[in-house]
Amino acid sequence: MPWSNQGGNDGGWQGGGGNRGPWGQGPSGQQPPNLEDIIKKGQERLKDIIPGGGGGRLGLIIILLVIITAWLLSGFYKVETTEQGVVLRFGSWVETTQPGLNYHLPYPIETVLTPQVTKLNSVEIGFRATRNGGSTPIEAESLMLTGDENIVDIGFTVLWKIKDAGKFLFNVDEPELTIKQVAESAMREIIGRTDLTEAITKGRLLVETEVLKRLQEVLDEYGTGAQIMQVQLNNAEPPTQVIAAFRDVQAAEADKERAQNDALAYSNDIIPRARGQAEKIRQEAEGYKQRVIAEAEGEAARFISVYDEYVKAPYVTRQRIYLETLEEVFSGKQKIIIDGGKSGTSGVVPYLPLTELQKGMSKK
Repeated sequence: MPWSNQGGNDGGWQGGGGNRGPWGQGPSGQQPPNLEDIIKKGQERLKDIIPGGGGGRLGLIIILLVIITAWLLSGFYKVETTEQGVVLRFGSWVETTQPGLNYHLPYPIETVLTPQVTKLNSVEIGFRATRNGGSTPIEAESLMLTGDENIVDIGFTVLWKIKDAGKFLFNVDEPELTIKQVAESAMREIIGRTDLTEAITKGRLLVETEVLKRLQEVLDEYGTGAQIMQVQLNNAEPPTQVIAAFRDVQAAEADKERAQNDALAYSNDIIPRARGQAEKIRQEAEGYKQRVIAEAEGEAARFISVYDEYVKAPYVTRQRIYLETLEEVFSGKQKIIIDGGKSGTSGVVPYLPLTELQKGMSKK
């Protein structure tokens, strides 16, 4: 009977019943082929095909070659771009393969797992999201001690994906729980070195960066095969019991900073002006000093020159000084000169012309 004419439920190569494969395994290919049954059935079919019913050793060899070839070809497998292949040899991890067409020793020697590695996963720490979009705080996870011995209530989310599927599946038991616990530990370590004000205000970005770095370091040491993509602080604030008092402290700190800024602005305004005024006075004093010194030196040089001339001709010098002094004294003044000599003016009665003097002074 030819193979193509066989049907029913005998498990033949035409497809068999119940969507079974060519070797009699289930639809998912998970059951190993029963080689003894296959060989026995092959011998029986070969006897039917070969005239005289004698397949002999040649037929058995052909069947075995076909089975071995099909078995070897079953080792090819495809890994999608969003997956990694994890090859297991007798259940033990051997290697991790990348997307594309790959090959492993056929079942049951080796099998392959293809988990998704591009999907982003998230872990919530310090809170749990609710269905209505809100969140419920978990104080056992969220309350942490800061570097200045205050308590802060922190909730954050860790986004991660699989970096090495083999390590993720076989190196650590419950890797997701490990990521959560290590993330909480890393956050407590970083917050323990950070002041409360920094942690809840301008230092939030630095806290996220430091936690991501520390978390990745520890996970790599554990060989989890996970890649941390982002750490997001959802909330960072004082505990509910003291938040009102903390806000009062923050308001006082803001007033203090504002007063300091006003004082600094006044200082920056008054100090440069005072320095400029001081520099002006210093420059004026320096100019006065130089002027007085120059005048004194000039007077001294003038006196020395006059004295030298006086030594050469004392009488002439005295007369010249006398005349120059009179010229300086009487210059620009109203004056009347009466010669009291023997020129016949002895009968003139001298008088003081006050009226004329007053007119002369009024003209000035």
